Amino acid sequence: QVQLVESGGGLVQAGGSLRLSCAASGLTFSTYHMGWFRQAPGKEREFVAAITYSGSMTYYTNSVKGRFTISRDNGKYTVYLQMNSLKPEDTAVYYCNAAVNIVTRKAGNYWGQGTQVTVSS
Repeated sequence: QVQLVESGGGLVQAGGSLRLSCAASGLTFSTYHMGWFRQAPGKEREFVAAITYSGSMTYYTNSVKGRFTISRDNGKYTVYLQMNSLKPEDTAVYYCNAAVNIVTRKAGNYWGQGTQVTVSS
């Protein structure tokens, strides 16, 4: 079965950086568009970033453009989210997603368990 396992979350001060990783198994990773979503307390889960199966194209929600970078290593079945210049409003549980629709930015069927990112002011 498909498994997505996130890591790299934690507590960081505003302006700091974190790198999230998502290790995938049970799927032909190089054929899936991958994405990151996040959910803050009391809010709906929202799209953050996506990357095409080849890694040639990336997409971001406006609030993270210029600060976050999504990348992938198909040989390692892993997708990354480098987060720089973090702000308190980036505080959320971050989820990895497989089969994200890069046109509609709607999530695919496969989710990781999530990793908590907390940014203190």
